Amino acid sequence: MKRIFLFLATNLAILLVLGVFLNVFSGVLGISQGTTSSLLFFAIIFGMGGAFISLAISKPVAKWSTGARVIKNPQNEKERWLLDTVAKQARQVGIGMPEVAIYDATEINAFATGMNRNNAMVAVSTGLLRKISHSKVEAVLAHEVSHVANGDMVTLALIQGVLNTFVIVIARLLGGLLDNLISNRDEENEGGGLVYHMIVFVLEIVFGVLASVIVMWFSRQREFRADQGGARLAGRQKMIAALEDLRDSHSESFLPQEVAALGISGREGWSRLFMTHPPLEERIASLKSQKR
Repeated sequence: MKRIFLFLATNLAILLVLGVFLNVFSGVLGISQGTTSSLLFFAIIFGMGGAFISLAISKPVAKWSTGARVIKNPQNEKERWLLDTVAKQARQVGIGMPEVAIYDATEINAFATGMNRNNAMVAVSTGLLRKISHSKVEAVLAHEVSHVANGDMVTLALIQGVLNTFVIVIARLLGGLLDNLISNRDEENEGGGLVYHMIVFVLEIVFGVLASVIVMWFSRQREFRADQGGARLAGRQKMIAALEDLRDSHSESFLPQEVAALGISGREGWSRLFMTHPPLEERIASLKSQKR
């Protein structure tokens, strides 16, 4: 909670500085101070609001998109073992018991999602349960529980929200400036027509792609942290062995886009900049390089 508070405070301070900058240079940029305040308010509401709405509905969307079945009354020993293992790990890291679910897929994968540390879900694929041993499944569960304990879902939502806010603000500021230059308008005859909206649309796409690069970088870093957490909970060798099985299976993640970044195994990207997960070789090497 302290980490999240500091993150929010830092970014609110950045937005405050941005607001002061806009008010000081509003004349140069061709916007009124009233417009500046409205723009910041609009950007914060839609930028942060959109990210947190996505976070709030992440668990039901994940259940719907994967067809995950939450284990409420264990039907066999394997389901009982899953519940007991997650419960034990949750107690070790001091979080509320997550929902535990199984979804039907041949791939070896698992993911965690949820609004906060005490309202999360850990889901595993049927392929994971069939193809690797209990000790390795334990490590995969520990990796996902570590995501929950680290607050990774909330952190990524905060980062996405702040970046959304900046994209909205900067695209509209530059859009207004370029529109005025192209149309030869002055401050008293502001733009806002078709040309302005086309410019803003293009700029939002460009800046949105750049923002995605930043989000993906944070996503990759959190995978290393979750691997370390999984090693602490289940054992370093178990975590390494589980990642090696993922690597050797040569199976690409087929998780729906809504939860693809949450899986232990991510999708391959056309560029490293847009990969949600680091290559498995790097994750294995990172664990092996750590002191015992």
